[in-house]
Amino acid sequence: MATRSLWRSRAKLAIAASAIFTGSAAATIATSEDPATTLKLCTTVPVRLARDTITAASIVFDYQYSLWGLPEGSVERSKVKHKVHLRSAHKLQELCFKNGGIYIKLGQHIGQLEYLVPQEYVQTMRESMLNKCPVSSYDQVCEVFKQELGETPDKIFNEFDPVPIASASLAQVHVARTTNGQKVAVKVQHIHMTDTAAADRAGVELIVNTLHWFFPSFDYRWLVAEIRESLPKELDFLVEARNSEKCLENFQKLSPHIADYVYAPKVHWNLSTSKLLTMEFMDAAQVNDVKAIERLGIQPTEVAKLVSQAFAEMMFKHGFVHCDPHAANLLVRPLPSGKRSLLGKRKPQLILLDHGLYKELDFNTRYNYASLWKALILADAKSIKENSVKLGAGEDLYALFAGILTMKPWNRVVDPALDHLVIQGNDSERSELQMYASQYFSQISELLRRLPRVILLMLKTNDCLRAVNNSLVQVWLEELLLEARLLGMHIALWLLQLRRALTGLTYK
Repeated sequence: MATRSLWRSRAKLAIAASAIFTGSAAATIATSEDPATTLKLCTTVPVRLARDTITAASIVFDYQYSLWGLPEGSVERSKVKHKVHLRSAHKLQELCFKNGGIYIKLGQHIGQLEYLVPQEYVQTMRESMLNKCPVSSYDQVCEVFKQELGETPDKIFNEFDPVPIASASLAQVHVARTTNGQKVAVKVQHIHMTDTAAADRAGVELIVNTLHWFFPSFDYRWLVAEIRESLPKELDFLVEARNSEKCLENFQKLSPHIADYVYAPKVHWNLSTSKLLTMEFMDAAQVNDVKAIERLGIQPTEVAKLVSQAFAEMMFKHGFVHCDPHAANLLVRPLPSGKRSLLGKRKPQLILLDHGLYKELDFNTRYNYASLWKALILADAKSIKENSVKLGAGEDLYALFAGILTMKPWNRVVDPALDHLVIQGNDSERSELQMYASQYFSQISELLRRLPRVILLMLKTNDCLRAVNNSLVQVWLEELLLEARLLGMHIALWLLQLRRALTGLTYK
């Protein structure tokens, strides 16, 4: 009887989803001005939307059927839920890859929300979404060029490499040379992204709303709202170009002490449109490539310090924050002036890429957020509560909010003996945090519902920066410890050899 009821729910969901998706597809096709595009949408959009329907229904059915009758809080339920989370994460991953575009962006968002969504989803998305993005063919790239600039790339540039050097969820990057010989990076939007965006947003929204309908504690509707607001801006590369210039202008006006240490590629406005962005080519190391950074004569710890300082300036002083600082968007090169540290190491310059996603923080938000971090560093429980409440966490969830920010349980957050800016990241601590997140999953969902979206983006930004800094500092420390162990081994062997030699001499 229960199984039959579940199958009926699944069938109703599929019918309702199909109706919504068909309406979304019709709206998208009706607003298209390109007959060829409309024809393609008629054949591709329904297939994509059908995948959404099947995936949403399959995930809901799996959760309801697998967890049916298992007592809340039992060990058996936890084991089964872990398996369902994993299966569902793989289903969502497969959907993201097949549909591409916005779905890849959704997967990337999920992969960066460590301890805010089930860890099975985070790990599955993080392992794949940044490295397996779709690639447009050269013919498709040419089509975008003809629509935007009226000519193919070979007519506009002296040289244009048809093979992209990087591909992301919304666009890919090609290397080219302008008619005056300048080397540039050309960002080309994946074809028809704008046309399919409306249907894709409807599909993503249905999946999230459906999961929330069946499982009220799974409330990630804020993520859909964020994508709905931010995606049109990210799809307009002229907005990205203006953001990059405003970012540098803020550093020059408001943070002149580090303005020379932060850079963004110059925009070639005459070769840029809403779907094409031509920028200065940057020859630099990726921020998490410690060996490449060291080969440049730069200390990784200096880079970690610069990354933290630059984003602190954006958050607390500028109020205009780059909200997608994962490793692929941060590059490092030696400071062009050639300035060196006291130890003779070259000073780093941080290069910021992908300026499509920015958030503005008003003065009160910046002040309260800065006050909260000060309280966290000083382990001041009263001030932590006061500022968490001001930011929207509420008097009942302020401790959870502090734990998410520092990635520590409350008893460690208020322990004055701990350094709250340091996260060990070892297996035992990671396991404890995962258990902590699982135990308070419903409370975390409620917290995410309450917090302003700008604060949610700050949480995501913090997670990205934490991952970058950990890769810089931890790898550097691990190599230092390894060298120390090797040195210790050599000294021990030398002492043993010396002892044997002395023993032998004494014996003789």
